[in-house]
Amino acid sequence: MTPQGIGLVARQEIRTRLRTGRWKALLVVWAVLVNGLAMMFRLALEMDDQSDFGHSGVPMFGGVLLAVLILTLLVTPALGAQAINGERERGTLAALQLTRLQPGDIVLGKLLAGWGTGLIVLLLTLPSLLLPVAEGAIGIGRAIVVLLVTGLLIGVSCALALGWSALLARSITAVLMSYLTVFGLLVGTPLLFTIALPFTAAPTGSGYDRDHPERVWWMLAPNPVVVLADAAPRLTRRTVQTPHGTFTESPPNDPLGGISREVRDIREGDKGYIDRNDRDEDAGPVWPYGLAFDLALAGGALWLSARRLRTPMYHVPRGVRVA
Repeated sequence: MTPQGIGLVARQEIRTRLRTGRWKALLVVWAVLVNGLAMMFRLALEMDDQSDFGHSGVPMFGGVLLAVLILTLLVTPALGAQAINGERERGTLAALQLTRLQPGDIVLGKLLAGWGTGLIVLLLTLPSLLLPVAEGAIGIGRAIVVLLVTGLLIGVSCALALGWSALLARSITAVLMSYLTVFGLLVGTPLLFTIALPFTAAPTGSGYDRDHPERVWWMLAPNPVVVLADAAPRLTRRTVQTPHGTFTESPPNDPLGGISREVRDIREGDKGYIDRNDRDEDAGPVWPYGLAFDLALAGGALWLSARRLRTPMYHVPRGVRVA
């Protein structure tokens, strides 16, 4: 593999996509729609005087980022699920394989093209995401971290779609399987956790069974929402005055922090802590395990894609022409 070969394939892939005007139109619609809805969400937060949101930029940043992550993961499978089998169906893949390009050059070049398009989709949402940063509600360090993690998760989604494109002969089937894979990560992981949780129940001295979520917490780790929320640096804890004294607590208006605390509580299980915020300080992070699993899954998909592009081919899928 060479950087020149990877860049050549990536440029060719991008030129092919830009030949039609629909991508430009879709990007414009995406930018207007997402940023418009984000500003409407911000106005709704500011008008809700009875809420305990505090600075409206905090829930705006977390809510918009989670929505953008989910929507982007649902868009990116279409960027890579037809990258290989689409060319095979058109009879142009063989001509590419006959050049000096290695299978790794072709795979990484197509990955960079799809990943780059996904990052452009993410960058178009920056106006609404950076507004809370400009107002001082969100630190620049937190914004950089969550954007980097979001970019990595977009790359994982593109790699999985590329793997299905190389494995399956039909584009429509690869697109369907790519969407099912993303759906499995987003919805399937909490569903499996919910199903497995009753099986962890064990009797206690009080005569009733108690669930042990710390035994199955790892089922939630690969979820992209969990990875993003738990990787986000924590906001500064605030001091609260009560008739019983002064104590500190995590901001209740942070969607990312709330998800992170829930998942870390699940990992720790019941260890006798009374104050949940104190418990959260001792809980270990979950996101390194989830991100490592997602990256390993993406690496396996890329390896499979490169293997499927090796020549000579001894088996051609039925109904697919070589050139």
